[in-house]
Amino acid sequence: MKFKNPIQLLLIVLLMSVSMVRAQKIDPFHYQQQKKVTCTKGAVASANALASKVGVSILKKGGNAIDAAIATQLALAVVYPGAGNIGGGGFMVAHLKNGKNISIDFRETAPSQSNRDMYLDKKGNPQMNLSQDGHLASGIPGSVAGIFAAMKYGSLPFKTLIQPAIELAEKGFSINANQADDFNELKNEFIQLNTSLPAFVKTTPWKAGDILIQKDLANTLKLIRDKGVKGFYEGEIAELIVAEMTKGKGIITADDLKKYTAKERTAIEFDYKSHHIISMPLPSSGGIILQQVLKMIEQKNIGEMKFQSAASVQLLTEAERRAFADRAEYLGDGDFVKVPVKTLVSDDYLKERMKDYSPGIAGNSQSTKQGYIKESDETTHLSIIDAAGNAVAVTTTLNGSYGSRTVVSGAGFLLNNEMDDFSVKPGVPNMYGALGAEANAIYPGKRMLSSMTPTIVMKNNQPYLVVGTPGGTTIPTSIIQSLVNMIDFKMSPEDAVNLPKFHHQWLPDEIIVEKDFNSATIQQLEAMGYKVVKKQAIGRTELIEIKYGKTRKITAIADKRGDDTAEGY
Repeated sequence: MKFKNPIQLLLIVLLMSVSMVRAQKIDPFHYQQQKKVTCTKGAVASANALASKVGVSILKKGGNAIDAAIATQLALAVVYPGAGNIGGGGFMVAHLKNGKNISIDFRETAPSQSNRDMYLDKKGNPQMNLSQDGHLASGIPGSVAGIFAAMKYGSLPFKTLIQPAIELAEKGFSINANQADDFNELKNEFIQLNTSLPAFVKTTPWKAGDILIQKDLANTLKLIRDKGVKGFYEGEIAELIVAEMTKGKGIITADDLKKYTAKERTAIEFDYKSHHIISMPLPSSGGIILQQVLKMIEQKNIGEMKFQSAASVQLLTEAERRAFADRAEYLGDGDFVKVPVKTLVSDDYLKERMKDYSPGIAGNSQSTKQGYIKESDETTHLSIIDAAGNAVAVTTTLNGSYGSRTVVSGAGFLLNNEMDDFSVKPGVPNMYGALGAEANAIYPGKRMLSSMTPTIVMKNNQPYLVVGTPGGTTIPTSIIQSLVNMIDFKMSPEDAVNLPKFHHQWLPDEIIVEKDFNSATIQQLEAMGYKVVKKQAIGRTELIEIKYGKTRKITAIADKRGDDTAEGY
């Protein structure tokens, strides 16, 4: 078709451009999950389809993986309130295209008025409801500080990165069936644990397709957009947090909020079978457990034992038993307690730990305790790779599902119940069954021990895997299995994520397996002397594999176990 009038041609081009922009716009009311994507430029895998779409939209705008991680994290705070958050904390691990590896710790901290025995009654008995439910369970949130600590590695303006989250909160989005079930199931808790009704409560039952609008949260996000990190930790939002604490007998003060800082740490790095692993250091226990277990099994040739044979499961179980025993005794916030990290991950120490390993015979957590050292499910993960080779793994948490189930009145966001991750009392398990000692006791300003394990694997000096998962104490063991599945068992990324998983954490002395775990292997393990317990699901892993050839091939996998979604371009 020929156009004699150039103005007519220009109008047609403009209309086509507008149409293309509209076509690319995310529709928050009609969207679908996608469990696998293959692409060449960039990919995002996260717990929610809308959040993954937001991340990829930022990559398409020219943002790098850090930009996409920030935008995805903010979107998750809106569309995945069970774990996505601005009222919790987490960790970021990243490999930058210039070769630099970074880790950012934005874990929550204990308020200044906290103390070692704050959850014990007069007789010294633990009151776990206080460390898990309501206002007193919350540590000082770190997520917003973590986002701004990462901004210096991004390339786009913050207003661009937060805008999708603002729109999703202000205009709403369609909830899915699982979210509807959550809101209905937790309705009474939301009513009991809040001083005003949050957006998650309505008179009639929620159903899939209902629209969740969060006006208060939208206003909070706008304040953060306009005033930066101080917009959260000072001023109006901080005042609302302190007012909420006063109403609910919490102890976070304005000074606590003002003094909070995210910290850059030195990432844990080690080699495993020609691969270079980059993971999170303390106060995460995940990177240390990852290194301990992989190094304990490295010389045992687990690949020849075959996937989930009784022999390979036993080997990993016994390595995990020893790593979690050490976790319970030695690990805590390294800024407050002396943790013998170098010894715990040293070759000599780990060889000694495995000396009493007996193939075919079950170990015992009564006899296998911490090593001798001579020295004085709810979380969410996102994995991202960009076109330039920046790789980012971010795991954030409110701790329990929907955290303390307490929303800050007028601000619209949920507070964490992260104080339960301290040792409420030495030897008393937390909600995930994890034990702790004095190293993880409560102290003002201290960060509670975590299991979050955002991880990047390098191969030939290039990003090969970006991986992480929620799941409390099952996080490091799920990551270990994903890596062993890929590196030792030569699986596809899809199988590495979706095939059945198992877990052992020293105490309770049992192997937890998913419901579809191989029954013959279970029988063989029980014959060895192991107690095996079935569980519905372990974690929800987000994994990206990058292969290099004439063209780069990216495969992003979102776990089948949840509403997780992979997007790419």
